Amino acid sequence: MNSFMVFIYFVCFAAIAGGAFAMMWSNIQSINIEMNKPRKPRHPEAPEAGEELMYVDFSKEKLEKLYEDS
Repeated sequence: MNSFMVFIYFVCFAAIAGGAFAMMWSNIQSINIEMNKPRKPRHPEAPEAGEELMYVDFSKEKLEKLYEDS
């Protein structure tokens, strides 16, 4: 009976190890497939490389100067 339980243990161990390897393999394959897909298109209003942007500076020094002036 003892050797039968050891056999069952190793069969279950092999099934779990095989399932873990299969899941790891399929995850790596899906990542590789996802990496080969083309990227999403850029937004039409997105700035080109090197293009200047207009922005608002809310740093503490600028805000303090704004409140002192008014």
